[in-house]
Amino acid sequence: MASEPETPLLRADVAVVGAGAAGIFAALVAAREGARVALVSRRPLDQSASYWAQGGIAAALAHDDSVAEHLADTMAAGRGLGRASAARVLCEESPERVRDLQRLGVRFDGDRRGGGLALGLEGGHSTRRVVHAGGSATGRRITRQLSALAATHERITVLEWTTAGAIWTSEGRCVGLRGDTRDGDSVLVLSRGTILATGGAAALWARTTNPRGAIGAGITLAHAAGAELADLEFQQFHPTALVHDGDRDGFLITEAIRGEGATLVNPAGERFVDELAPRDEVALAVQRESAAGPVHLDMREVDPGSFPNIAQALAEVGLDSRRELIPVAPAAHYTMGGIATDLEGRSSIPGLHAIGECACNGLHGANRLASNSLADCFVFGRRAALAAAAGPAPQPVVPEPPPPGPNPVPVPATREALWRHGGLERSPEGLVELAEDPFPLAALIARCALAREESRGAHRRTDHPTAQPQLAGAHSLVDAAGEHRFESWD
Repeated sequence: MASEPETPLLRADVAVVGAGAAGIFAALVAAREGARVALVSRRPLDQSASYWAQGGIAAALAHDDSVAEHLADTMAAGRGLGRASAARVLCEESPERVRDLQRLGVRFDGDRRGGGLALGLEGGHSTRRVVHAGGSATGRRITRQLSALAATHERITVLEWTTAGAIWTSEGRCVGLRGDTRDGDSVLVLSRGTILATGGAAALWARTTNPRGAIGAGITLAHAAGAELADLEFQQFHPTALVHDGDRDGFLITEAIRGEGATLVNPAGERFVDELAPRDEVALAVQRESAAGPVHLDMREVDPGSFPNIAQALAEVGLDSRRELIPVAPAAHYTMGGIATDLEGRSSIPGLHAIGECACNGLHGANRLASNSLADCFVFGRRAALAAAAGPAPQPVVPEPPPPGPNPVPVPATREALWRHGGLERSPEGLVELAEDPFPLAALIARCALAREESRGAHRRTDHPTAQPQLAGAHSLVDAAGEHRFESWD
């Protein structure tokens, strides 16, 4: 044991890693409860992946909607793998979290006719229940407002340009983290509870809608510390990502546009899919249709003023959605798997919590329902913040600091291998090859995909084209040694 490490030490009740929607909201909830919070962000607060989120928040707010209907849609989209208790919590608590955000100053789009909130329709939903802020600029509006509140909160210390370099454990418990700054310095954060809100891993795939930093860094660090991971084989591919020979390739075109009437057409100009079917169906249909030539999104009947950031992005590459068809193809978008947690965000390591896209509590099952992801951030972000703040105080003697953790950044060859062998359709031969990839997280994804000998939701095996009843409700678990098992939740 060391009395005081040479590296600067920051003491907090709650340490939050990641300044996206989930992380900032969890920090604000914990601070509201009186906790001292250290918020670690590798970039300025308003530059998280959540900033670019175009989807809204799913919540049963309409007079003709109900928690039961939202729950039914969520479970149907999960393809027999959704965890009913997690889905019930989300559907019951999401309306109040929307009201929480309103109290924090977030202004959602209003319905000019009815005077309430404007509710959008997205794939897999049986009714309009998605609230937006600024149309497709929801992530920007929410993170901008929450960032301003966190930056000025007296109980929140913000560490910008700092990454989590290692999870700090002592006697089997997480006691904080090691942070590394862009200047090469380090800082230790000692806390009652540590919350990882580091986002997903979609940028591990060569074609992605996500920022390049969405490589599952928190998942990698948590697993290196001994945390169990779950459902890594389930990576959602968004069906309408822009095809462009340039930096805008993979730009997400939200399915809210399809909810307002945009259609998908094949090279012959014919519709070939129900545009508002769950994403796994639409993405697979687009990919298969693309074998005959480019697939396009016809947005000509949709008011571009309702989706200003999309109209702007298209204009930057010389496309006018009012006059032209927009070339699209699937891209890796959302990670359903991640650090295995309970409904309070607790991982298998006491004191370590995970929320948002880096976590997996079984809510999304095999195929996330559109706009349940932001609801997930706020519902389970609040729960994890309360649980982390209630953890036992750190021991008086400062434990030995952790060494640097593993490098979470893959080489380009890994990204290409994941796209080739772990994309929308997977062969056993390709997965065996991917399981030998030197990047640990890629290899774990392949092992989970090999173990699930069926096709379910976002996981499609060419040699097992149908779902197997015995694997319904069976979640993939990977322990610290990389050993795989199936486990039923609920």
